[in-house]
Amino acid sequence: MIESLLNAFIAAAKIIGLNYSFLLSAYERGPWLEGIGITIGLALLSIVSSLLVGIVVASLLTSGKPWLANPTRAFVELTRNTPTLVQLYCAFFVLNMLINQAVGGAQNNPLSAFAWVVIVLSLHYGAIHAEALRAGIEAVPKVTRESALSLGFSRSESLRYVELPLAMRFALPSLVNNLVNLVKSTALGSAIAVGEVTYASLMIWTQRDNVLELMIFIFLVYGILTLLVARAGSWLETHLRMPGYGH
Repeated sequence: MIESLLNAFIAAAKIIGLNYSFLLSAYERGPWLEGIGITIGLALLSIVSSLLVGIVVASLLTSGKPWLANPTRAFVELTRNTPTLVQLYCAFFVLNMLINQAVGGAQNNPLSAFAWVVIVLSLHYGAIHAEALRAGIEAVPKVTRESALSLGFSRSESLRYVELPLAMRFALPSLVNNLVNLVKSTALGSAIAVGEVTYASLMIWTQRDNVLELMIFIFLVYGILTLLVARAGSWLETHLRMPGYGH
């Protein structure tokens, strides 16, 4: 059934000059489908971990303690003001090499290229999330913070139970935009040979010279993934909207 559908699709595409014959080769189709799975895995892990990083960094930025806020501010400025690709190269070709030397070889290094992509994307976008969350925390009305303190909340408890939940709602549009960009940035994994969909497609088109066909597929994959993130964000905005705010 699947083979017949593939044959019909390939025949239809051939009429308009597109060559998707690689789909009939299990040797090429398998890594390409696996690449889509790796892209999804990169996106999901990076989304979760970048949000966690953003919450921690925003908390430190608004802690009111210079010995915490100042180093954190330096981290944010360095991270968001340098290209993600440069950060990935520095992490993989410098830090990873140093770890290899420290543990006695790459075979003993627990961090794979996949892990480095997740780490770099999480830190980079976590710093960007932190700025959106910081703005959200500062947008919490002063009377709300004072009310929390008057009820016996400590500064950390007020941040955890009152300010951050409100800040997440205020910052949600910016956070969703950041996450859409994060999903697109998973394509950077191809720069260090992570077998995500872009790298898998590159390996195929070097053999078959069907760049256009695979680029169409890549656009579709990322278009669908980013659309899902955007729709999820819109759903959250609707269901987490607070009566009395923004109306």
